[in-house]
Amino acid sequence: MDPTIPLEPFANETIATGGDSKEYNLNVFYNAGDIAWILTSTALVLLMIPGVGFFYSGLARRKSALSLLWLSVMSTAVVSFQWFFWGYSLAFSHNAGKFIGALDNFGLKGVLAAPSVGSPRIPDLLFCLYQGMFAAITVALAVGAVAERGRMLPCIIYMFIWTTIIYDPIACWTWNPHGWVYLKGGLDFAGGTPVHIASGCAALAYSYMLGKRRGHGTQELNYRPHNVTHIVTGTVFLWVGWFGFNAGSALSANLRAIMAAIVTNLAACVGGITWCLVDYRLEGKWSTVGFCSGVIAGLVAITPGSGFVPAWAAVVFGVCGGIFCNYATKLKYFLRCDDALDIFAVHGVGGFVGNILTAFFAADYIAHLDGYTVIAGGFLNHNWIQLGYQLADSVTGAAYSFAGTCLILGCLDMIGKFLPVFKLRASEEEEVLGIDDVEIGEFAYDYVELTRDVQVPDEVDEGLSTHSLEQHASAMGTHEKTQSVDSSNQLAEWAHRA
Repeated sequence: MDPTIPLEPFANETIATGGDSKEYNLNVFYNAGDIAWILTSTALVLLMIPGVGFFYSGLARRKSALSLLWLSVMSTAVVSFQWFFWGYSLAFSHNAGKFIGALDNFGLKGVLAAPSVGSPRIPDLLFCLYQGMFAAITVALAVGAVAERGRMLPCIIYMFIWTTIIYDPIACWTWNPHGWVYLKGGLDFAGGTPVHIASGCAALAYSYMLGKRRGHGTQELNYRPHNVTHIVTGTVFLWVGWFGFNAGSALSANLRAIMAAIVTNLAACVGGITWCLVDYRLEGKWSTVGFCSGVIAGLVAITPGSGFVPAWAAVVFGVCGGIFCNYATKLKYFLRCDDALDIFAVHGVGGFVGNILTAFFAADYIAHLDGYTVIAGGFLNHNWIQLGYQLADSVTGAAYSFAGTCLILGCLDMIGKFLPVFKLRASEEEEVLGIDDVEIGEFAYDYVELTRDVQVPDEVDEGLSTHSLEQHASAMGTHEKTQSVDSSNQLAEWAHRA
């Protein structure tokens, strides 16, 4: 008996759930190895979400570090409920249209053992669980745009609405067999457009709608990440989890999943090296933050092509991802936007690079490693039109996400004029205190460091003048409000040593 095939072929196509579990063993339609691998991949993708939180938290300032971790894990809760409520049905209904699904699976009605729209190798219920993690991490990536000045309750409401109006339709037209990109022949293995371009453009729109942080463009706002260890920790979580993200998208335990894992790891490594070299050329330093950013850029770039391209192509994806995303971090100055965490540069631009490169390097024999997928391939197979499909998918997804996000946030902020609880941005006083203090009442650390956040002109040492120290300690509401020159010097010494 062939161990790669189920015990019995599925034969209950007229029953939405796949059959009556009281009368029949529904497990016989699926291979246990496939189910075990996708369950594992689901857990790996979930691991990526706190990874995003740590990565973003490390890049931000201390006084808002906890809020970014909080938003990342909260996105899992909000989106998981939305996915159960109607998200899965809107994205992956068996009766979907070209742009969005129907509500026949509202509240997961009828979602059980029938073969999924993603692959006949796994049941609807497992596909729902796996894809729910994709939806959650997409939102986690996007909401990093609220860094240091966005209020939390409007962001939570935004999570639910954005997933419904933006993510679900893009996922439907990309991955649902009834979707227009899928029907045209667009190739997006694990989320170049639904995950990365959508989240990157949403973050850009959110940054515009919030406005620039207090002190942006002056010496008052220091761009140095406050905790590089958090950045490394987040990168490791993401790197490990990305194996489930890309290799799991084969939706089966097969050679295609293995190839996806190979190219994912290789692109990450090359991306990290490339970004590090570019930074060294400019600054003469082997930046840890640069290496981690390059790893993420390589992972983002390879995502749409991971199940379509041969191993050697991953080097090209990593190099291009590292270079293009590195230089894209300068776009925010040209666009006059305070994208504090460079989400658009890494995810928006990286997703676009990956989609385009997939048109060049997709190969029919790689896709068929799972034993049943047939594609026309890309330029390697002389399928020149594939570039047009990839461009159409990328540009449409970017425009829809950006415009839709602006509309959602504009409506929320308009309501906020009448009901302040819906106002998107924190007040200037709240921003000075820090989102952790104002919105959560808890802190990532026992103190808020001052000397790295504020650079005072005409100071040659790393400390603050007595006047500046007193002013900022008072504004931040710390217990160490300066009473005298002696106490201010003690505080400066303590912050400097820490």
